[in-house]
Amino acid sequence: MELATWIPFFLATVAISLSPGPGAIAAMGAGLNHGYQRGQRIAFGLALGVWTQLVVVGVGLGALLATSNTAFSVVKWLGVAYLVWLGIQQWRAPAAPLVARDEGAGQMSTRALILRGWTVNAVNPKGTVFLIAVLPQFVDTAQPLLAQYLVIGATFGVVEFCVMSGYAALASRVLGLLRTQRQMRTTNRVFGSLFVLAGALLATFKRV
Repeated sequence: MELATWIPFFLATVAISLSPGPGAIAAMGAGLNHGYQRGQRIAFGLALGVWTQLVVVGVGLGALLATSNTAFSVVKWLGVAYLVWLGIQQWRAPAAPLVARDEGAGQMSTRALILRGWTVNAVNPKGTVFLIAVLPQFVDTAQPLLAQYLVIGATFGVVEFCVMSGYAALASRVLGLLRTQRQMRTTNRVFGSLFVLAGALLATFKRV
């Protein structure tokens, strides 16, 4: 991929990653409930989810989701159900202040955090359809496709990881100042509501 093509793609991936969505909510929720060091691990799962989407599009399954009503609906409603479930879990999360928590006690494992991040991004047909619309603008079919997809995947994955790590850090550092149970309970319910809202918005998404 030529530099003149890569720079616009890089800027596009930064804008996509920074835009509010389920991934950002998941990263901030993990930073809030687990602190930055542990919560950051969800960012790796979110990056894996992005790579999964790229593979789906690259092997042609994305075209199936974009053209098959049944396949699209199944994936969409799985995504909706998962986001609503995350919202309920966040709403019911313990109200103990983050600063008072034991980093190793009562928290999600690394595997669970990575799996949560992966699922949020992987089970999202909106992302697949978006990639189908965007990627062709940056792929030169006259050049080897594998090398271009590797550059695209590395760029998207690194950007997603860095941005989501930033969201986790923001939540752990800023929201970590909350010290009372009432403040934490309110914050957990706000994040829980955001997950449900993200699920509701995904439910309204339709193929273009």
